[in-house]
Amino acid sequence: MSLLDPVLATLGAEIAERSARLGRRVDVAHLGILDRAGQLELGGPGRVSANGACQLIAAADGWIAVNLAREEDRELIPAWLEDDFGEPPWDQITRLSASWSQHDLVHRAALLCLPVSAVGETKAPSPDATQRRFARGRSPPSRPPRVLDTSALWAGPMCGAVLAAMGAEVTRVESLGRPDPTRGSTPDFFHRLNGAKSELGLDLRSPAGRARLVDLAHKTDILITGARPAALGRLGLTPEGLFAANPALVWVAITGYGWASERVAFGDDAAAAGGLLGWQADGSPHFLGDALADPVTGLAAAAGALAALEAGGGVMVEAALAGCAAGAATLLGLVRAA
Repeated sequence: MSLLDPVLATLGAEIAERSARLGRRVDVAHLGILDRAGQLELGGPGRVSANGACQLIAAADGWIAVNLAREEDRELIPAWLEDDFGEPPWDQITRLSASWSQHDLVHRAALLCLPVSAVGETKAPSPDATQRRFARGRSPPSRPPRVLDTSALWAGPMCGAVLAAMGAEVTRVESLGRPDPTRGSTPDFFHRLNGAKSELGLDLRSPAGRARLVDLAHKTDILITGARPAALGRLGLTPEGLFAANPALVWVAITGYGWASERVAFGDDAAAAGGLLGWQADGSPHFLGDALADPVTGLAAAAGALAALEAGGGVMVEAALAGCAAGAATLLGLVRAA
């Protein structure tokens, strides 16, 4: 039994109820998208994440989570910690973080787009996505809803997979310049998440590619994004523009810390931010599973999308990894002073 089972079961029950009213009833437990067991070599609970990319590090006044999932992030460590190159990255981070506060470490990392969080920094009463109205909307479509999924990795594609299982027509847009890393790293899992979707590759570095993306967003019922607001704005995707052109749109915005933040996050550091961790007798935290913020956020996003669609759209569904993780920690009784 997984630690997250009660949370995922609650979200899954909501999805089953709403999807049955809008299309086919979806049983998320049978989609094979709730965990990556058998897809990666995963370690057990500890201060290193199951996939080995994220570590819990002691700062001067608490704990932080540092995620080096991207090779380019390692090159930023000296600038982040005001040090020179030459030392193994994790040794350097461990040695220098002990003399910095959580706040300073997180703030400096955010400026460099490094995924670093302070353990327990985010609080939430539940894992549910929030909704913000931008337009009046209209009655739900009588045909299968059209979904444009521009996300990558896990949480966003999971939301799209749930909608596809309900019977929605889901088109997955992939940037030709930045393909989804899971396509190569976990191809079977990639297929589980995306196999029921049609695919469209676009060169989003070109004006024509960006214009095509905006045009598709104007015609879709549900848009799923997984990038930061500034990056989406550069593609021409803004709430003001899209809801003016498409007032019944449901925009599912999956971010690290909410639409108002430009901070980067992945599943493990976001889980740490939300306190979705265990604690040792000596007061040190440890990871409880593989990128736990991702499956919680993916299901919360799907449930929020279905609720917004049923209500007629015109809203942005905000599913923040850290916030959904914090809500799960609350429901599981894991919240404590970090």
